[in-house]
Amino acid sequence: MNYQNTPGTPGAPVNSGIPEHGRVPKYYAVKTKLSLMVDELGEGGLLPTERDLAVRYEVSRETVRQALRELLLEGRLRRQGRGTVVAGPKLEQPLSLASYTEGVRRQGLRPGRSLISLDRFPCPEALAPEVGAERGEPVWHMERVLLADDERVGLESTYVSEARAPHLDTEFDPDSSFYSYLHDRLGIVFGDADERIETVLATPREALLVGTPPALPMLLLHRVSRDTAGQPLERVRTLYRGDRFSFTAHLGQQG
Repeated sequence: MNYQNTPGTPGAPVNSGIPEHGRVPKYYAVKTKLSLMVDELGEGGLLPTERDLAVRYEVSRETVRQALRELLLEGRLRRQGRGTVVAGPKLEQPLSLASYTEGVRRQGLRPGRSLISLDRFPCPEALAPEVGAERGEPVWHMERVLLADDERVGLESTYVSEARAPHLDTEFDPDSSFYSYLHDRLGIVFGDADERIETVLATPREALLVGTPPALPMLLLHRVSRDTAGQPLERVRTLYRGDRFSFTAHLGQQG
C-alpha cells in the first residue's frame, strides 16, 4: 500500500489521514485497504470473514475487528445476519423548518414513525417558556421512533402545550407528520426555530429503541420552534443515528 501524502478526493481526510512522521497504526492500514474493497464491492456487497481478512492482510483478528468497527461507526458498513455488508449512502437531512417526513421523501425513501408513548403532564417551570405554557398547565409529550423504509434511524421527543393541540391523542395519526397536522388541521404555521446539534452516546433505553449498540455515536438535535407571530410552539429533542445521517444547510450572507 502506498501511503504517500497526496491529496485525496474532496471531503476526504487531509493527506489521507496519514501522520507526517509516516508511522501508520496497523488497524488504520487495514481500514484503508478495506475502504478500497468497500468501493469495489458497492452497496450490499458482502465482506469476507474476519478470519479471512486477517489472513489476507497478515494481521490479528483484533486488528481487523478495530478497522471494521470504525467503518461500521462511520456508516460505510452494516451488520446483516452473521455477516458484514457495504452500507448505502447516508440520509441527508436539511437543517430547515422542513419536517423529517419531507427530508426522507426527498431522497426516495418511505418515512414512518412508531409511537412509543403519548402522555400529558403538568408543565415544569423550565419547559414553560419553550412551549408557551404556564407552569402546571397540561403539556403533551410524544415519543416516536423514526423510520426510513422500515429501518429504525432515530428517536424523537416532542413537547407541545395542550392548549395548542387539545385533541392530539384522538385526532393525530402518530405515523404521520406532526408539522402537517398542525398546519392542515389546526391552521398553525411555523415561523422560525432555534436549533442546537451535538454528539452524544445513546442511553441503554434509547439504544434499545433505535436498535443500535450503546457505543454508536448519535447526533442529538434540540429545537425550539415558534409560529409566524413569534409565539413559542414546540420543543423537540431528536436522536439520529450517526452512521445513517448527515445534515445539510444552505448558507448565505446576511444583509
